[in-house]
Amino acid sequence: VKSGIEVGFEGKNKPKSTKFDKVLVCVGRHPNSRDLSLEKAGVAIDERGFIKVDAGFKTTAPKIYAIGDVIGNPMLAHKAMHEGTVLADSLAGKDVVFEPRAIPAVVFTDPVIAWAGLTEAEAKEKKLDFVIRKMPWSASGRAVALGRTDGVTKLIFDKATQRLLGIGITGPHAGEMISEGVLALEMGAVAYDLATMIHPHPTLSETIGDAAGMSAD
Repeated sequence: VKSGIEVGFEGKNKPKSTKFDKVLVCVGRHPNSRDLSLEKAGVAIDERGFIKVDAGFKTTAPKIYAIGDVIGNPMLAHKAMHEGTVLADSLAGKDVVFEPRAIPAVVFTDPVIAWAGLTEAEAKEKKLDFVIRKMPWSASGRAVALGRTDGVTKLIFDKATQRLLGIGITGPHAGEMISEGVLALEMGAVAYDLATMIHPHPTLSETIGDAAGMSAD
């Protein structure tokens, strides 16, 4: 459209309608497996077309394994790569299993959005007793220096144990920062662990420690 496309927004503190040159609409993805004649090999798929596998990535056909997007969500490259590594080790005779506590997700927009573990909505759905700690990047010297104080770091802790349940980060380099949260989730870290870990200064990663410090005792 020569005059642009006017887009309206919904939600709390929604921005005014804005005109854009182009709008990308995504309605989801589905596996491209139905034309592969998998049934002839004895490989079963579900009603959506995803290949059925067991905990060791074995399909319903002897000696045939499957990993990655074609076996279901989350459809992320790093998840598929890890599945491949686990499967290769398993076939080599190693005692391994694919059971991550957290698989990080990153949306490479501007600002970048990254998260791992439980979201606030998921924690509410599970009826967990949790607390949320947020650190706005307006309080980060590094963010101020970058001119990007629009970011925020959000941590979700179990209220009783202070164990980290989830982490969400919005801002530049959030994709690089999320790995600290993934490690904390995998290791069962609590707020005190993150708060007392020495973060380099001035960095954006300090916001993780600062947010955790609001819960640590």
